[in-house]
Amino acid sequence: MKQQTQKRLLGIAAVAVVAIVWQIIADYVVGRSFILPSVTDVASAFINLLGSGTLLTDLAVSLEHFGIGIIAAFILGVPLGILMGWFRVADHLLDPIIETLRPIPPLAWIPFAIIWFGLTTQAAGFVIFAGAFFPILTATYAAFRDVPKVFVEAGKVLGCDTSFELIRYVALPAAVPAIASGVRIAMGVGWMCLVAAEMFGVSTYGLGYQLWHNYYLHQMPNVVVYMLILGFTGLIIDRIFRNYVDKQLLRWRAGEVA
Repeated sequence: MKQQTQKRLLGIAAVAVVAIVWQIIADYVVGRSFILPSVTDVASAFINLLGSGTLLTDLAVSLEHFGIGIIAAFILGVPLGILMGWFRVADHLLDPIIETLRPIPPLAWIPFAIIWFGLTTQAAGFVIFAGAFFPILTATYAAFRDVPKVFVEAGKVLGCDTSFELIRYVALPAAVPAIASGVRIAMGVGWMCLVAAEMFGVSTYGLGYQLWHNYYLHQMPNVVVYMLILGFTGLIIDRIFRNYVDKQLLRWRAGEVA
């Protein structure tokens, strides 16, 4: 408990020092809010945006975009990764297609996202899907290809006679840590794609859209507010996911059982 308290106090102290230095530089070195808004300018902008309800609305819209893309990437990426990682025929058939599409930057799909879906939630979700799908697929594929042969042989000895049983009871539990790491990476990539997609006009709402819109209006304190909200929201999403993975999916590492 003392270590946790000390860690938190050090984190708070570091944030306070950064805020003080930021305020001093903004007021006495730069002196122009357009170039570098001060901490007080940003705090005032945050209160105004929060009071108007704009900030919460855009946060909810961005989370909806993000959820659609990540869920779609997980639903398609994990089964496809299992298929390619476990069955050689599927790997040979699908690998050329996957390796051709994988190097395409997710933002390159924005024109088709707008054409196919218009300026809708689905369009933003599709761009996020394009960024998150391949990390999940690659992690799942590598995890299933690297399942130790001794695990498979032990599963057969213990009664796993079909590929489905081997996948369900042997390969999937062994692959969960790697898949979880792939999902975490995909969430980070998807969050960055979300901001870029909204900034480039896939949606008329959201944190990324408002960031770019306020830049055009030269409301730089508002821009910084949206930047910080993006950072904190991404951090919270990552912490929630890590906490769930450690306490639920990987609790066997700490000797816990269901």
